[in-house]
Amino acid sequence: MKHFPPSELIINDDGSIFHLHLKPEQISDKIILVGDPGRVALVASYFDEQECSVSSREFNTITGTYKGKRLTVVSTGIGTDNIDIVVNELDALANIDLETRTEKPFFRQLNLVRIGTSGGMQPEIPLGSFLISEKSIGFDGVLNFYAGRDGVCDLEFEEEVKKQLKWNPQFCAPYVVDADAELVNKIGQEDMLRGVTISANGFYGPQGRVLRIDLAEPELNERIENFSFGKNKITNYEMEGSAIAGLARLMGHKAMTVCCIIANRRVEAANTDYKPYIEKLVLTVLDRI
Repeated sequence: MKHFPPSELIINDDGSIFHLHLKPEQISDKIILVGDPGRVALVASYFDEQECSVSSREFNTITGTYKGKRLTVVSTGIGTDNIDIVVNELDALANIDLETRTEKPFFRQLNLVRIGTSGGMQPEIPLGSFLISEKSIGFDGVLNFYAGRDGVCDLEFEEEVKKQLKWNPQFCAPYVVDADAELVNKIGQEDMLRGVTISANGFYGPQGRVLRIDLAEPELNERIENFSFGKNKITNYEMEGSAIAGLARLMGHKAMTVCCIIANRRVEAANTDYKPYIEKLVLTVLDRI
């Protein structure tokens, strides 16, 4: 039986996992992930009851009940590097005995739904719409550090991404992962768009924004906008979904991302007053998860 030493699985003195400061009994099987720590309170404000609230660094967690469903909401902070921490530690809470430091004999599957904001890359995607990432393209490279990544990725799609985007070999190798189809169909109904989402490893240069430093690939966004493979176009940018989808598949969990579109790069429009849309999206996910 595999044993996880203290250097690899760090457990705090109170028995909680290192970064999240959570104990196994404090998480539900149904987990909503949000980037903004302040958004945890928004989601939990709709709970009928709250059983625990834990804060550590950018990771805030509240577990409670909503219409009879036990739910957990966790903030991840920004970026797939944080997702690597959050998803690994949630999986450890579910499937590793923290006292014996060994894997539990029975697998506990988690349902992970990320609620976020995003920028559209096609002119027909309206501001305020909700878009589910049926496929996530990781520009971040996180999944490439794990064995088995080829088994959970769409390799044909990856090659097409590299070909059509004229991929710079100095960038991280892209990976493409599907969201869990059952979860997508449960959360996403006629009121949500579906698309192919890039998870970028930064907000400025990696998404083609120029301030004081020029871009290494100034035509990359134009190639992204023109990408076409079968019926698929690249619809939007965000910064976390690829690692959530990829790590969840490697671990045997179900995961998906749904974002509110708050900007459209093609039409150069943005809406900074998007709170009402986020509130509607939160309630929709709570009802359907």
